Amino acid sequence: MVDKKIVKHLSDISLTLFRKNFFGIYHGSISKKIEHDNFIINTKDAIFDEIIESTLCELSMSHRDYSWNMASMEAETHKAIYTKLHEAKYIACGMPPYTCAYSLLHSTIKFADYFGKMMYDSIIVHNPGDFETWHERAVTEIPRLLQSSKNSVVIIRGVGVYVCDRDMNNLIKKVAILENSCRLLTLKSQFNMEQKICML
Repeated sequence: MVDKKIVKHLSDISLTLFRKNFFGIYHGSISKKIEHDNFIINTKDAIFDEIIESTLCELSMSHRDYSWNMASMEAETHKAIYTKLHEAKYIACGMPPYTCAYSLLHSTIKFADYFGKMMYDSIIVHNPGDFETWHERAVTEIPRLLQSSKNSVVIIRGVGVYVCDRDMNNLIKKVAILENSCRLLTLKSQFNMEQKICML
């Protein structure tokens, strides 16, 4: 049974991220580390604009039980992140549309707006290679990439964004600035294209 305060907290956060288009209705994952060896994560059938107690499960990192069968398909990756990055208390994985679309065409995101520059300056977009084997490789590759990331944000082309932090408000801030900055970069590209067409 998940603590009601944690349910409320993760539900509120999930709804916020859903409204920011970080999560799809069923696509994504969110978790909170609650003890040295345990964390809470959404279930496979969680709907992110309506997280309730039955769509969260508590998992042990030291042994597997029936709860792992209900957990998000990202549960193993979250476990690996918590094991490698001891400072991580919250993890989210999603597909914010502007960030993911921009990453399909660029190997590095170079931010042009004030908030993006101040928080990130630039972020490398990682190529997942073979999609068919990505899920198995993600368990080792995502923690490694997060460890080497100065902002604990990893963008995988065609897969999504992984972000972790000690504080959930900081995590939301990272996501919001990232997506808004990529939206501005996309609009800038569109305006530049329109200007070139007009000059023809």
